[in-house]
Amino acid sequence: MEEIIIKKIEEEEIHKRVKELADMINEDYKDKNLHLACVLKGGVYFACELSRHLTMPLTIDFLSLSSYGDGLTSQGVITLNHDLTQNIAGKNVLLVEDIIDTGKTLQYVENMLLKREPKTFNVCTLLDKVSRRVTDVEIRYVGFEIEDYFAVGYGLDYAQKYRNLPYIGELQFKEEA
Repeated sequence: MEEIIIKKIEEEEIHKRVKELADMINEDYKDKNLHLACVLKGGVYFACELSRHLTMPLTIDFLSLSSYGDGLTSQGVITLNHDLTQNIAGKNVLLVEDIIDTGKTLQYVENMLLKREPKTFNVCTLLDKVSRRVTDVEIRYVGFEIEDYFAVGYGLDYAQKYRNLPYIGELQFKEEA
């Protein structure tokens, strides 16, 4: 099978939208400290660019989860591979995700982090695939709402490939002749 990438969201559109999200976050958190909790690996591209536009005092930490493996669909089992290293109790926490799909992973992370008693907790995602949602989750900041396709690029991968693409694309497969 040949892998084909069809551009869906151009690099310039992403940069513009990330700046717009940062402006909203700057307004909501002005005069407050903010702690970014970035979900690895896909969220790191987004979190780094977003953080460069944030103006408040900022700390950042990372957690890593898996539910996809190397497939196209979630395996349904969420595994915490790496936890945050900083205490978030009493902090304004913004969870930064690359994509929200079914919402199951977000629900898992949110339940886990809320037990640690942050002062506030909100979610910022680059991509939101609402049509696939099976759990009720609240997302405060959304970059782009997308249709139901397998997205790659700008941190999102398929079998660890394509993260480095500067745009968001749809991964399709073509039978080789």
